[in-house]
Amino acid sequence: MGIYEELIERGLIAQVTDEAEIRELVNKGKAKFYIGFDPTADSLHVGHFMALCLMKRLQEAGNTPVVLIGGGTAHIGDPSGRSDMRSMMTTEQINHNCECFKKQMSRFIEFGEDKAIMVNNADWLLKLNYVDFLREVGACFSVNKMLSAECYKQRMEKGLSFLEFNYMPMQSYDFYYLFKEYGCNMQFGGDDQWSNMLGGTELIRRKLGKDAYAMTITLLLNSEGKKMGKTQSGAVWLDPKKTTPYEFFQYWRNVDDADVLKCIKMLTFLPLDKIKEMEAWEGAKLNEAKEILAYELTKLVHGDEEAEKALQGARSIFGGGGTENMPTHSLSDTDFAEGEIDLLSILVKSGLTPSRGEARRAVEQGGVSVNNEKMTDGRKTFKKEDFADGLVVKKGKKNFIKVLAE
Repeated sequence: MGIYEELIERGLIAQVTDEAEIRELVNKGKAKFYIGFDPTADSLHVGHFMALCLMKRLQEAGNTPVVLIGGGTAHIGDPSGRSDMRSMMTTEQINHNCECFKKQMSRFIEFGEDKAIMVNNADWLLKLNYVDFLREVGACFSVNKMLSAECYKQRMEKGLSFLEFNYMPMQSYDFYYLFKEYGCNMQFGGDDQWSNMLGGTELIRRKLGKDAYAMTITLLLNSEGKKMGKTQSGAVWLDPKKTTPYEFFQYWRNVDDADVLKCIKMLTFLPLDKIKEMEAWEGAKLNEAKEILAYELTKLVHGDEEAEKALQGARSIFGGGGTENMPTHSLSDTDFAEGEIDLLSILVKSGLTPSRGEARRAVEQGGVSVNNEKMTDGRKTFKKEDFADGLVVKKGKKNFIKVLAE
């Protein structure tokens, strides 16, 4: 089985423009492909995870990834899948986020000579003369065709700004530029990017002739990735300062039964024949599959040691064992007022809830316990000496943390 067939078997490929030629390029390791990442935050999240895993798979098969950081397009904001306009970021914010992305991606992709390269579209988009861009690129786009694109439809209902309207030609120009300057012959993207991607392929053919070699493949990156990248409390980040390795592990450990095999296929590097054996698993074996998923992905993002700690921590907690591997949070002296701290503050400072309001609701709904004692009053206070051996604070059925005092 070639890598292209494996991608299909894992449920990754949704649409292609020329399957025979794309299969030939990918299976022979001759694809130089790009995937774009808009730096809208200072960390990647699991919504990006599928794209990162895809790049790793293709690189291991001999293909060359081109990581495109959207430092230029981030000045506009992608309207795809949006019902409102994105918040405008400063150049300083964008540059900072780009640097954060680079560090995180190096865990997945090998950069260097004759390996993966990383480029920032700010390097060419911000230098464009607008009138020249309109003449060179704008003339190649039909407004009627653009307005029929799925990426604009939702925004049209509430009002599509002219700023956002420029996003498709600019993203298309990226592929055109990468094709000319870097020999990039393929682009990958989420299923909500299909129109933008076709725009890039069409621009290359119109500017450079029908023989210009440019391919597009779309994957279920956004419809599945965004679904997987969100929880009730927000995004699951790859930065351990935003989402701890234990929290990351628990997120994947708690996926729906219906999604676990799909996630294992799409995101892990386990052999397909082993995954096929798991398809018959039910009951407790399905929980084992979830543990395998959580361990493999935590290992990929945070390394073997953190994955093992998260695994043992989860087993000790849910198996009724000790708390030595449980995630911890240490309160500082400044967290105490006259030697005491209230329960709501503990919940917020430990990261179990994002706000005092949510902490209060969790207590009122009976979902909070301390050392296995159910808490009914958010105003309850604890003295510093109460934390001598640590307090095990639980929110809901699956969120635990051991709280200590420095």
